[in-house]
Amino acid sequence: MAEPACQLHGAAVEPFLALCQAAARAGHPLAVVSSFRDFGRQRQIWNAKYRGERPVMDRRGRPLEVTALDPRRRVEALLRWSALPGASRHHWGTDLDVADRNVLASGYCPRLDPAEYRRGGPFAALGDWLGQHVHRYGFYRPYTRSGTGVAAEPWHLSFAPVARGALAGMTLDLLAGAIENAGVEGESEILARLPAIRRRYVLAVTPPPRMRSRWARLS
Repeated sequence: MAEPACQLHGAAVEPFLALCQAAARAGHPLAVVSSFRDFGRQRQIWNAKYRGERPVMDRRGRPLEVTALDPRRRVEALLRWSALPGASRHHWGTDLDVADRNVLASGYCPRLDPAEYRRGGPFAALGDWLGQHVHRYGFYRPYTRSGTGVAAEPWHLSFAPVARGALAGMTLDLLAGAIENAGVEGESEILARLPAIRRRYVLAVTPPPRMRSRWARLS
């Protein structure tokens, strides 16, 4: 897609454009911060965080010195905010992170911190609007429940008709095959704990709500 610039699964393009038009009419033109991300890019992000070359936050959103952690705790810290390469929903072309273009036009650089979307935050109005309207276009928020694994991500939208099937395909064999000998930092620790990681950080997401719209019936 040229505007807003992003890469999406073909089935998600038309509904996302309709969502963008509705958001713009409501005064919240959407900017896409991240959309499709291939394995190589996710591995690059993961490895840089594992090595302490990119910021990592603790469960309260405070900077964390990951290089001081043992491998098990380091992997756990990364999984709170970053998907395992091969398990990222961004691989599917169904998921994207959004912000309010009006806010960005003022020079603000989004941190993708939940506080930005809460009351008083720069994206609070957008967050409220998304919560009320995205399901009309087949989208929903998969990360809403802090404490079950991945931290809450109010900016993260997922196109349910395609994402449902993609999640069902995230088998242990598929994930293990993606990680083994693929240059992912922490490989031995990840593989040793892969069943638990899959349950907590891949499968334990908020399910799509019941949707009554033509977009939600694409599958």
